[in-house]
Parts: sequence; structure tokens; C-alpha cells
Amino acid sequence: MSVQPASLPDIRADVVVIGTGLIGATLAVALASAGVSVVAIDRLAPAAMTDMRFDGRTTAVAWGARRALSRIGVWETMAPHAEPILDIRISDGRLEPERVTAATSLLHLHFDHREAGEGPDRAPAMGYIVENRHMRLALFQRLAALPLAVLLAPATIARVERGEHGVETTLGDGRIVRAALVVSAEGRGGGGLRESAKIRVGGWSYGQMAIVCVARHERPHRGVAQEKFLPGGPFAILPMTNDETGAHRSSIVWSERTDLATAVLALDDGSFAREFAARFGDHLGVVAPVGPRFHYPLSLSQAERYVDRRLALVGDAAHAIHPIAGQGWNLGLRDIAALAEVVVDAKRLGLDIGGANTLARYESWRRVDNLALLAATDALNRLFSNDIPPLRALRDLGLAAVNEVAPLRRFFMRHAMGVVGDLPKLVRGEPL
Repeated sequence: MSVQPASLPDIRADVVVIGTGLIGATLAVALASAGVSVVAIDRLAPAAMTDMRFDGRTTAVAWGARRALSRIGVWETMAPHAEPILDIRISDGRLEPERVTAATSLLHLHFDHREAGEGPDRAPAMGYIVENRHMRLALFQRLAALPLAVLLAPATIARVERGEHGVETTLGDGRIVRAALVVSAEGRGGGGLRESAKIRVGGWSYGQMAIVCVARHERPHRGVAQEKFLPGGPFAILPMTNDETGAHRSSIVWSERTDLATAVLALDDGSFAREFAARFGDHLGVVAPVGPRFHYPLSLSQAERYVDRRLALVGDAAHAIHPIAGQGWNLGLRDIAALAEVVVDAKRLGLDIGGANTLARYESWRRVDNLALLAATDALNRLFSNDIPPLRALRDLGLAAVNEVAPLRRFFMRHAMGVVGDLPKLVRGEPL
């Protein structure tokens, strides 16, 4: 990868990627690793995006996504910072203010990675939890090693012109980047590309906010991830690597009604710690939140289409889901793998990589998978984010029933691992 100073002349490449977050940077790496020249552009510098204060979240990397990251040469760098998810425990709960704690139903659903597959399908974990900053560092390091990748960051974009035969992206300094295809990885806000293509977006706010922080606890988590469904939303406890002192840690994604989340975030440290501990429980001994608190509004969105003339949308620019199952980034990863595959195939056949046929193949491949997961996560959040007694009884019985039927339990596990459906080559662990 070369980081271009402003004095250099115009640039020509196969693909321009707008946005170098986790999705955009991964796409740039996948393309450049497979012989497709790419220019990645972002308004922020890599140093800003890898600063600890920039993004306090972690990402759940499903097993299928981990295979893709290995294939493009990224996983080995982030692996030391990745904690395996060996078990997942899903339970229903409610707050008991008089006890300042959360009661958990005895009926639950338990996934054990050893049940998910046999022989070549057997995986050492269902997935991994990795801090976003370590993912970014690994991606930028890999980009730096790829001759076919150019990173322009920080850089501004004056305009993007998508013509019949190509794309011209004019930068704020006057340079022009010419390519056959432009990809928007600008996130759920959409940026300018989706709007300029007049692609409508449907969706709604959940009236919830995700509070993200790190918990330090007395006992080791042993690779167990927990999802507690509380009336205000799911409370996820995700296993992290120990910190530099050896202290045990978990990543917390605490979904709560926006009004209550706002009030909780305004609490002093002591009061926040008490509210936090009430939801976390004492199964890992003494627990306390450490470090900064981050917060993000929760919503669902779906673009009416993922492509336009010489334009493709990936990740949150195309669709955004509730974090209830930790599948948002994995869904975007499958977008990346599918788009990279159709682009590489077209290039090798001498076809137009930004042409209508290439983009139609990408869109038709991804739409069903994305719509299915949007519907599933939306239904789960609506079913569990309440304290209605009949619904509580129904969902508790449902969790227990799935837990008792081994084939059904394995089916859901393999879905969580991202290894079900019409998978792109990278997700299958195969080269492009």
C-alpha cells in the first residue's frame, strides 16, 4: 500500500472504496490480495481510527468470517487479541429493584462449539471477540503490504461522477481517481454516494441505545458468551482477552430504552457501577466497569437496492441490524466476500467489473441472506425486549425446547457461526 501525498498526480485503479472502517478496509484488502487494484479513501487518518478513544466496541467474528480473514492475510495479526467463543448461554431475565439485581429464568439455551460440526466442519470455536482497534490495526498493516492498494487518508471528496464507461472521483485537492467501480462503505449514515444515486432506505429506530463498555471481573469467563434478555433490551457479556495486568475482562453491549440509557449514562461512577452490576450478576465474582463508556443509537435500515450505475453498497450502507445476535459485521463481511468474488471473476474473464451484469450478480446473491437476518433480529428484539407475562412464558418455553432438540440446536449454532447458506469462497476458506 502507498499513502499518497497531495502533490502526486491523478490515479487509476480498478475499484475505489469510500470509507475505511472495518468493512471498507476489509474489502480493500480482499480485492488487492486477489489482483484487483484498489484506492481506499477516508476523511480520517489511520492514526485517528486506531486510537483507543475512537471506538470502544468489540466485534464478534463468526467462524466463517474468521476463515475469510485468514484467507486474505489479516487474521494472523489480530489473532493474539482474539478471545475464542466456546459456549453461548442465552437466558431470559427481569430486573428486581428491591434486590438491586436481575433474576434469570431457569429455562435457557446453551450452545457448545463441540456440537456444531464433525470432521472437516469441526471448528475450534464458534467465533471470536476482538477489539475494533486491533482489527483496524491489522487491516491497515495488511494494506501497507499490498502493492495494489493505495490509501488516501485523510482526504476529502469534492464529487463522484459515475459514467457509462467508468467512475471519476475528484478529491478536495483537485486530483482525480479513475476506476471502473466505486463502492460505498460509508456506514449506516450512507454518506453522499447512496443519496446521489437516489437509493431510498427503509427502516426504523428501536427507541433503544447500546451502552458499550468493558467489565473487569474476579473469575475467568472460560470463553462463555452470555446474552441476557432484559425488559429494556439484551445485555450481552462477551469474553475478551485478559488485559496487560492479567485481569479478566468481558465486553458489554447493554441495550436499553433510550430515555433510561441516557439517564444511566449521566450517573456518577458509583451509581453507574451499581446499575451495571445488577444486570451483570455475580457468576464471575466481583465485577466492575472499567474505562470509558460509549453509546450508540439502535435502528434497522435496508436500502431498496444495493447497486446503481457503477456503484455498489456494502455493510451498513446497504443494511443495518440490531446487535442482538452480534451478526452485523459478519453480514457485512459476507457482502465483501460476495462482491470481491464477482469482481475477481469478471476481471479474470475480461468482463466489465463495474458493469450491470457484475453488480446484478452481487445484489441478487446478498439480498436474501440480508433480509432474512434483518427479519430474524428484529423479531427477536421485539419478542424479548418486554416484560409481558404471556410472552415471557412463551419465549422461555421456546428457549428450553430448542435446548432439548440437538439437531435444532446445531442448526442455530451453525447459523451463528456463519457457515450456512450460499457462502462465498472466502467464507468457505477458499481462495478467490
